[in-house]
Amino acid sequence: MEARISGCYTLSRGMDERRLIRLLLSFADPRLRVTYLESELLRMGTRVAAPLLDAVAGSSENGDAEAREALLSIAMVLANPAHHALVDALRSETDSQRLLSLDRLLRRAPPPSIAAPKPEEQPVPDYGRGRELTLGERKSLARRPDRRAFEKLCLDPHPQVLRQLLENPMMVEEDAIRIATLRPARRGALAELVQSTRWMARPRVRLSIILNPGTPPGIALPLVALCNREELQDVLRSTDTPMVLRGTAQELLSRRAPMPEDERRTLH
Repeated sequence: MEARISGCYTLSRGMDERRLIRLLLSFADPRLRVTYLESELLRMGTRVAAPLLDAVAGSSENGDAEAREALLSIAMVLANPAHHALVDALRSETDSQRLLSLDRLLRRAPPPSIAAPKPEEQPVPDYGRGRELTLGERKSLARRPDRRAFEKLCLDPHPQVLRQLLENPMMVEEDAIRIATLRPARRGALAELVQSTRWMARPRVRLSIILNPGTPPGIALPLVALCNREELQDVLRSTDTPMVLRGTAQELLSRRAPMPEDERRTLH
């Protein structure tokens, strides 16, 4: 049985994939799912956590809709650069326990061939005030329900400005895609984007991150596991896709159930 601590369930040693999926989906707010999962993975340890995550990923690969929904929270945790120590420990478990589905989310890969500019090398946009705005002024602009400065704000190099912008109710999907497709890629911006449950729920935003050749593999790979058949084919068709992403997409595509005939006719 699960123990209830401080008003929230905590995972027991007897946890299995179905119970983990039910617990994650019991939170209506996707942000709570991610926060809960982060705390529980750190609490239970990677030896116990790795096979659980592998089982959820495997069920998602086999077409389980609830597992696929739960996998979004898992992918967001694994794609967050702040969790590099957790990811490294999980990688070790995938090797020792031969966890093939989890391995597809965590594979090691060389960094992108296109070097990302360092944050200090990224200029602050000219907001038309005749001077460089302070960080506080730019954060204030990012919070305003006014789209006039959005074009500049999407290019702002400071993560706190982007964090405010991503939560702005006036922001639309095309803004998020613009941030995701910047070239050269801005890793700080991508890191903020993959922590936004609002935008990671959007398949077009996720695919834009994956297809940007400057996206670090540690961010892109967990998102590939969320792709449907058509999106996996987009990954394979892209000439800029790194080999590790292409190989993973091909493996996942081979495990996806064949598309029904009526869906194939609709796509064509």
